[in-house]
Amino acid sequence: MIQLTIITPDQKIFEGEVEEATFPGANGSFQVLKNHAALVSALTKGAVSYTTKEGKKIHVIDGGVVEVNDNKVVLLAEKVLD
Repeated sequence: MIQLTIITPDQKIFEGEVEEATFPGANGSFQVLKNHAALVSALTKGAVSYTTKEGKKIHVIDGGVVEVNDNKVVLLAEKVLD
């Protein structure tokens, strides 16, 4: 499992364990799975999806930055639109 945190300047949107997460990267969407290589990527406006034990969740963001390191993923979103 991956520890995912989604935050905006105003609030924490989600924090918990997920099986996978997909992000709207500046050069196209990409998926992060367990043991993914470390990376930092700029994000464009688009859908962020992730799968928890309860099922798939989707948020639309207005850009941001994601950092992946050691099965921890932190998404700093400018704004969540949904």
